[in-house]
Amino acid sequence: MIKVAQISKSYQRKLVLDNVSLEVPKGQIFGLLGPNGAGKTTLIRMLNQMLRPDAGSIYFDGQLLQASHLQQIGYLPEERGLYKSMGVRAHLLFLAQLRGLTKQDAAQNVDHWLTHFEIQDWQNKRIATLSKGMAQKVQFIAALVHQPQLLILDEPLSGFDPLNVELIMNEIKALKEKGTTIILSTHNMKSVDEICDHAALLHQGKLLAQDAVLHLRQAHAKGRVFVRFKGNMLSFANALWTDFTLLEQKERTEGVFECILQIRGTSTVNDLMRSLQANVEVQHLELLLPSMQEVFVDLITQKETQDV
Repeated sequence: MIKVAQISKSYQRKLVLDNVSLEVPKGQIFGLLGPNGAGKTTLIRMLNQMLRPDAGSIYFDGQLLQASHLQQIGYLPEERGLYKSMGVRAHLLFLAQLRGLTKQDAAQNVDHWLTHFEIQDWQNKRIATLSKGMAQKVQFIAALVHQPQLLILDEPLSGFDPLNVELIMNEIKALKEKGTTIILSTHNMKSVDEICDHAALLHQGKLLAQDAVLHLRQAHAKGRVFVRFKGNMLSFANALWTDFTLLEQKERTEGVFECILQIRGTSTVNDLMRSLQANVEVQHLELLLPSMQEVFVDLITQKETQDV
């Protein structure tokens, strides 16, 4: 859906994006990650044509990004920007028509989302009178009311209580199921683990990594394995020999144990399974993958070590 080709951007001679290239697969949820100052906001503003790159190109669905594509893009900014003096429904109608909908289609879509979020009773309230959470819902509706092909969400969970976080997460998943491509910029790494298919990590204006989330987690696995087995703990320990280190153990029920092991050297999970099967009844064996938070920290640490 989006191809960013060798983008660079400077502000007052400070390079904020340095030859960045990435691709956002169509119909997927793409996590755009990075610490503050990494260049995420600048890239998002370019996708929304608020800024132009100094070098490089951006393509939307195979075409060079242009003004007409904005009608197919929805944007939820980190800094919310609703007109406080306007009523909820009037504001949403105004924004929907700015994105190219007819008055009739705008009204139909706005009424659908007000009902869907169960806030139709608030449709005539002024934005200024809404709670922060309620205003966030209105802003979220504003980003998708025109049924965009691409939805860009910058910190969409900010300001929501846990119940509404779950609500928004479910809506994002539902939008993906309907074919919407979603770019999610967030510091909430738990949400990246839960819903993102692909991710890219920016740091100091450079692209450090991009891949499927599962591949990124697998690439940064630390060789730790969870095992649940039925049998004798001594037999289990003897089966490990020197290829695996026992880090944690507990007896879940009588004769059933749960352990965490560290793989050593060139041994593999398959080697472990073969070694254990002759000694105990393996009920569950799983390579423990790091969270995206751990991957994020690993990549940043590696980069900073290389720069020293």
